[in-house]
Amino acid sequence: MPRMLDVSDDVRAEIGNEEADRLLAGDSAPGSYDCTSCRTQGDSDLERTSTVLFVGDETAVLAFAHASCIPSQVVQVAEEQLQGAVRSITGGGPDSRGAGPTGTSDQAVLGITSGLVLIEGQLHPALVVEPTGPIARPGAGAGTDEFLPLLVEQGFEPVGDLSRMPAALPGWSVLLAMGQLHAVLQPGTGGGTPVSWWQAHQPLQVTDGWRAAANKSSTVLVFAASVGSIGQQPREDLLRIALAKAAANGTLVGAAMPLAGT
Repeated sequence: MPRMLDVSDDVRAEIGNEEADRLLAGDSAPGSYDCTSCRTQGDSDLERTSTVLFVGDETAVLAFAHASCIPSQVVQVAEEQLQGAVRSITGGGPDSRGAGPTGTSDQAVLGITSGLVLIEGQLHPALVVEPTGPIARPGAGAGTDEFLPLLVEQGFEPVGDLSRMPAALPGWSVLLAMGQLHAVLQPGTGGGTPVSWWQAHQPLQVTDGWRAAANKSSTVLVFAASVGSIGQQPREDLLRIALAKAAANGTLVGAAMPLAGT
């Protein structure tokens, strides 16, 4: 469904005609958003919305605003200020890398790896999330790991093998801005504006092949594994082997999420 978006010539020149047309067609633009100007909620299905591109020295982030607040434009910002722009999009705090919504311990953070995974004869863009330590429920004893059960309660499904696509998880999305990974978003309280479930300290690079696959399908597969199940894998074939082993051992959950951003 086409969104009520305004994309200025300057923004179009920066992001390219293809991405601009995808935004206007509603393929990669969010419905609801926090206005980057007044910080209140907007809806590009119901009201005119401006695309605002924040450009730093090395990175750029696409945000959205009420057209009544500011017109679509390119805004030059210092690189360090760009992190503030990221937080205005995601609603996250200055350090949202930990798995806050699952009630995790302060010591554990979520590591994330991107790669292409072959399922049903097709390569799919995937993110693999693994904590650095056990994640417990609030008040639980030390050493208890409830990471996967907590995610199942959020709607993730156990993955027994990698032969089938994981089911879509409503309200969740993966935020990619100008070819870099910024955050995994989950629904806000009461179905409100999405907030960060995982957020990069600095935008993470993804390969051209990963981005092309994500833009083609507008969907990213997100797998989560228990601590120590996957590890750092230098190649995608080794990553798939580790995922398959985790699935066989019952230590893997997954979900399909729409791609948000560009």
